[in-house]
Amino acid sequence: MSVRIPFAGLVFLPLLTGCSSQQSAFHPTGHDAERINILFWVMTAGGAAIFVLVLVLAAIAIFGPDRLRQRLAGESLINWLGIGFPVVVLTALLVYGFVLLQAGAPVNAGNTSLRIAVSGEQWWWRVTYRTADGREVEAANEIHLPVGQPVTLELTTADVIHSFWAPSIAGKLDMIPGRTNQMTVTATSPGITRGQCAEYCGGAHAFMAFHVVAQAPEAFEAWLDRESTAASPPQNASQERGENLFLASGCGGCHTVRGTGADGKIGPDLTHVGGRHSLAAATLPNSAEAFADFIVNNQHIKPENRMPPYGVFSEEQLDDLAAYLEGLR
Repeated sequence: MSVRIPFAGLVFLPLLTGCSSQQSAFHPTGHDAERINILFWVMTAGGAAIFVLVLVLAAIAIFGPDRLRQRLAGESLINWLGIGFPVVVLTALLVYGFVLLQAGAPVNAGNTSLRIAVSGEQWWWRVTYRTADGREVEAANEIHLPVGQPVTLELTTADVIHSFWAPSIAGKLDMIPGRTNQMTVTATSPGITRGQCAEYCGGAHAFMAFHVVAQAPEAFEAWLDRESTAASPPQNASQERGENLFLASGCGGCHTVRGTGADGKIGPDLTHVGGRHSLAAATLPNSAEAFADFIVNNQHIKPENRMPPYGVFSEEQLDDLAAYLEGLR
């Protein structure tokens, strides 16, 4: 039996794919995002009211009695609605937007106890946590935030222009070569949301995403303490073979795994890669199967990324490598 989908359903079906709250400005979980959301709905309501007014006036101009039509054609009404009304409304909206978004307010970036350096690279995110006590902890493709505490994001780029956009947390800010732009964000509720590079930066631009993990302050501190430690040692023979293969195959020339001889800085830090929520900048789920698939087929999964495909490993070797990487938690 065949199922027929109405034409209207086909038209609106693509719109439904944008209803997820994971990457949506309509589901704010940060102070700035909440203000932006309020401003959007104020503008939407005002725009809808003006649209209705225009429709009413157009209906009167077409179908109304001659007396009203003549009044609409008068010069004074055109001056009031065509010039005076837009000036008053847009000025009020401008002032309201400045007040709501606190434009021009002193930036408290220097007063935050946690600073996170985020570097956009083709096509992933290097994330370095800098605490008030001088610690620096490097991770990748995932940003953890303590709920209720302001955090300064230091946004840079290692190559071309990127744009940091986490719509549930804050607005968008470009990452310009040779500059460090700062954004102070405050998560208001725990949860996992998604961000994306919002400036075309090359072939794999669409696969340059990240997760934002907002946690209670105690949970964040516990996570940061674990993240700052060396990699977990292999727990079984398969993981031990995988570690030896990882080091012998030159993977450490591009990737760091703290506590081992791998200290490369070209690619993402893999010290605790098994504990992240995704692989390859939110392109794949985090699983042993995904590790094995990306090692062999990464140019198909994420075209033009800087990692060469490794088709030299046997199936058993791939299983060992995947088991080792998945165990790095």
